[in-house]
Amino acid sequence: MTGTQRHDMLDWPFFEDRHRALARELHAWCDTNRTTLEPADLIASGPQGRASLDAHCRRLVRLLGAGGWLRYGVGGTAYGGHGDSIDTRAVCLLRETLAEHSGLADFVLAMQGLGSGAISLAGTEAQKQRYLPRVANGDAIAAFALSEPDAGSDVAALSLAAREDGDAYVLDGEKTWISNGGIADFYVVFARTGEAPGARGISAFIVDADTPGLSIAERIDVIAPHPLARLRFAGARVSKSQRLGAAGEGFKLAMRTLDIFRTSVAAASLGFARHAMQEALARASSRRMFGQTLGDFQLTQAKLGEMALTIDSAALLVYRAAWMRDQGKRVTREAAMAKWHASEGAQRVIDAAVQLWGGQGVASGTPVETLYREIRALRIYEGATEVQQLIVGRDLLKEHADGEESRGIR
Repeated sequence: MTGTQRHDMLDWPFFEDRHRALARELHAWCDTNRTTLEPADLIASGPQGRASLDAHCRRLVRLLGAGGWLRYGVGGTAYGGHGDSIDTRAVCLLRETLAEHSGLADFVLAMQGLGSGAISLAGTEAQKQRYLPRVANGDAIAAFALSEPDAGSDVAALSLAAREDGDAYVLDGEKTWISNGGIADFYVVFARTGEAPGARGISAFIVDADTPGLSIAERIDVIAPHPLARLRFAGARVSKSQRLGAAGEGFKLAMRTLDIFRTSVAAASLGFARHAMQEALARASSRRMFGQTLGDFQLTQAKLGEMALTIDSAALLVYRAAWMRDQGKRVTREAAMAKWHASEGAQRVIDAAVQLWGGQGVASGTPVETLYREIRALRIYEGATEVQQLIVGRDLLKEHADGEESRGIR
């Protein structure tokens, strides 16, 4: 976002000078590459549209890799990362800025980080050397394969089976709603290995896209075009050297990965909301009706005030959570609150912008109509709003119970 509001935010004590420089550098880079980030000839529907979308996403991976931006989602300078660990504030600033300019560019950066995050956290030296540098420079596309037809919010219910067979595991089952499905070079896949019931019997694997037995069962079209697919595993043989971390520890690894990137979903929501705010302000200042501008009406001013309040409160929650994680603190509740408030708030801000645009607001391809489609999925993926509410409530109750026990009340 240009203007005073963004600059004021960068002055907050959550940030260091390197974060401020990063945000300004990326914003200038986005302005320079505007036509590449959002090409006018991108087709949005049908088989031809899917091919066009896939090709554009691949271009964006290479572009962001060449720009050095994908390095921030990779942990370890020895593997092409920007630092020894993932800087959550940097990732959030990147996603906020990219989302403000291009929903697909934000998607690409996020999926590279999420898809390789488990490797950064738990990969062996050989795994890190093989995959992470290619992710960081844009030579390989990563994907995170967790959700299943009957295991979305309830991740512990996943049923994709991985049985041991000599020096390998054999995978059978399906994954769905997999971002980058169909274009990824490898997938981090979570499967049931059966060491214990529920969440304790899940392991993680790196599965190359060309593995025999792995196929794309279905490409999934959604309201904001992104490459999504249902994956089918039919006797897919994966070497034990491709397992990530210890057997039975996959659920914990998935949650650790999501903890890193969940706050960045909130940051992307914030970027979409900032874009909508600029579109609303431009419309309110220029649209004339009844002898004055739309912005002269008190109802319009009140609505703009509500939008600004929502954006600023979301930004505070986002960067509080990001700062806390970078300090090594537990952020389960804070990240949940940030994603909950920022994604729901962005939906309200964008809806208000559509309303201010009037009939043009629902015309296909206008900025606010595009934002309206982009924001909807963020309220669902990486933990739906209702899941975030449960996380916050459960954490509060636990904290209360622990406090009473420490005071001898129980």
